[in-house]
Amino acid sequence: MNRCFLLFFFLAAACTSRAQSNADTLQMDMQQAEKIFLQKNLSLLAAQYNVNINEALIKQAKLWDNPVLATDQNIYDNSGKFFAHNADNGQVYVQVQQLIRTAGKRTKLAQLAVDNTQLAKEQFDDVMRSLRYTLQSDFLELSHLMKTKKVYDGEIAEMEHLVYGVNEEYKAGNISLKDNMRLKALLFSLKNELVNVQAQLMPLQTEVHFLLQDSSTTFIEPQFDYQLPAIINYKLDPLDSLVARAIASRPDAKMAQTQLDFQNHNLVYQKALAKPDVTVGTEFDQRSSYAPNYVGLAVSLPLNIFNKNQGNIKSAQFAVKQQAVIKDQQTLKIQSEVSSAVQKFLYYQKVNDPEQLTFSQQYDTLFNNMIKSYRDRQLNLLDLIDFIDAYKDSKLKLTDQHNSLVKSALDLNYTINSTIIDVK
Repeated sequence: MNRCFLLFFFLAAACTSRAQSNADTLQMDMQQAEKIFLQKNLSLLAAQYNVNINEALIKQAKLWDNPVLATDQNIYDNSGKFFAHNADNGQVYVQVQQLIRTAGKRTKLAQLAVDNTQLAKEQFDDVMRSLRYTLQSDFLELSHLMKTKKVYDGEIAEMEHLVYGVNEEYKAGNISLKDNMRLKALLFSLKNELVNVQAQLMPLQTEVHFLLQDSSTTFIEPQFDYQLPAIINYKLDPLDSLVARAIASRPDAKMAQTQLDFQNHNLVYQKALAKPDVTVGTEFDQRSSYAPNYVGLAVSLPLNIFNKNQGNIKSAQFAVKQQAVIKDQQTLKIQSEVSSAVQKFLYYQKVNDPEQLTFSQQYDTLFNNMIKSYRDRQLNLLDLIDFIDAYKDSKLKLTDQHNSLVKSALDLNYTINSTIIDVK
């Protein structure tokens, strides 16, 4: 059962590798990806429509109430005629009324619509910020996995040549079965580990294609041009400055402030609703009044005796206090997140060293020399296997370490919502 399982994974890895080599591969940097993302991502388009919806509601809130027309006339009179209207018979009554909202209610209601539109824009920015971060993180992780895969591919290619040569030596009786099998087992282990890397590439490719709304099967290969020494030696601004920058630029901080503005404006609006509105109109009465063809002025307003909107006003007051607490909580959350992101970045700066890049190149040269030394019978198999394990572990850990540094820089940019460190 285990052998079948491993055989399946090796076949899957081979198929995936072959598919990547045969299928179209599209090299794409972050700027190209973000351009496609902004143009095609459906979640962003849906959020943009929400902004348009609220902008239309601002226009609606500014409109005056429609005038009301009321009319009354006789259908039948004593003369036996329908709709008889003349100097002696018939009755017509016409009234036109216009509601006039007092205390600036229409302007205050429009302000609430403006606040909602601003909130929709900030929600759009927050959606874009989150999705863009997901895209950047996926691109970075794809790049990291491709570098990891390159380490395995290089080792496996060298090991396959070595195993082939050793196997020929075994057939010729120049090497023991134990050494031959031990080398094959090492190759088997490397290929098995490569399968796990391949398995992680596939779902990431699917997510990137989804974010870019790309239905093709093209393999997207991320391209980064960041300089590790520049990131390692980058000097951050003081923490207070970075926190202030985050509070000023992050959409969630802006949303908390806009929500507070909305609640304050709603309180003003609820107090305005306590003021009675006035209805003004004119009316014409042909014959039912004390004088024929009566023309009059009508004015009406409710008497605020029982309902002074006091419940809604009290509710709005509590809503203001509640949102003020939420805003303060959001500010504290941002401060904590920025502090954590800064500490994480500084930590990975310390554990990374520009000299490691030179070490990595020298290690690659040493790897090739060790393989050559074994072929020339200047190195025994046990030492070679120990070196290959150490080489693989060192290269992978170094790749992980560099990736963690770049990821921490990406996280810092996301936390502050600004390009503090360019990782493109």
